[in-house]
Amino acid sequence: MNKEQELKDIVKARYTKIAEQGKAENASSCCGATPTTNKVYNIMMDDYSETQGYVEDADLGLGCGLPTQFAKIKAGDTVIDLGSGAGNDCFVARHETGAEGKVIGIDFTPIMIKKARLNAEKLGYNNVEFRAGDIDDMPVNNDVADVIVSNCVLNLVPNKQKVISEIYRVLKPGGHFSISDVVLKGHLPKSLQEDAEMYAGCVAGAIQRTDYLQFITNQGFKNIQIQKEKPIIIPNDILSKYLSVDEVSAFNNGGAGIFSITVYAEKPGTLEDQNPVTFSEAQTSCCSPSSGCC
Repeated sequence: MNKEQELKDIVKARYTKIAEQGKAENASSCCGATPTTNKVYNIMMDDYSETQGYVEDADLGLGCGLPTQFAKIKAGDTVIDLGSGAGNDCFVARHETGAEGKVIGIDFTPIMIKKARLNAEKLGYNNVEFRAGDIDDMPVNNDVADVIVSNCVLNLVPNKQKVISEIYRVLKPGGHFSISDVVLKGHLPKSLQEDAEMYAGCVAGAIQRTDYLQFITNQGFKNIQIQKEKPIIIPNDILSKYLSVDEVSAFNNGGAGIFSITVYAEKPGTLEDQNPVTFSEAQTSCCSPSSGCC
């Protein structure tokens, strides 16, 4: 078995277990993926409860942002959610598209697809569908989506460049994405990098922030912006499962950082526009903390 498939199988097994748990159990671990700690730490997820379209039964507490809040979804849009889980972001998106729009959720965990479809049926949403498939090989035709959203999922996929190329493929010319994900500044300790549970927990699979943005730039996306950024603090009782006391102290004081970022970018609307910008241009288009969006 190749390494990519092995990692996908680890993630699928873990998220199958997560789907069988309640939100409280999932929130008591790092992205729902490690054994229960002594306290409940919602270390990544943002609070959806005041968001219009929110469905509590569809919220497993696995996200690291609120991408739909920034996604500029309009009535009648076709929206795709990558790694749709039990359907929460799809239902929030459906509130914005209205009955005249369409929302497609993609997930590769069968039990998540089943839960999402049951939730959609309960709500009577005939314009929300869930498709089984990998987000690095989407079961979607070219130029379909007006908007793509995703919440803490790309970090779980081994080949992130392939996912970004798929996002470009399925977006309509002039379409855009808003994706919340986990990235790094500096390097994780080797024991965290190599641990399968931490990979499935959204941390060990994260890549450098600069590399993440460069992949988006290289694909040809325009108007790249950081819509929100927040630090992710891993509690010491989780770190101590992987690191010695001295290593925990060194990690906490070593300058390396784990962050949730919400990234926005647009697919050029015409062939004349489809020339990649440089990374320095992408950086200057990101909003500043003083603007209130980061």
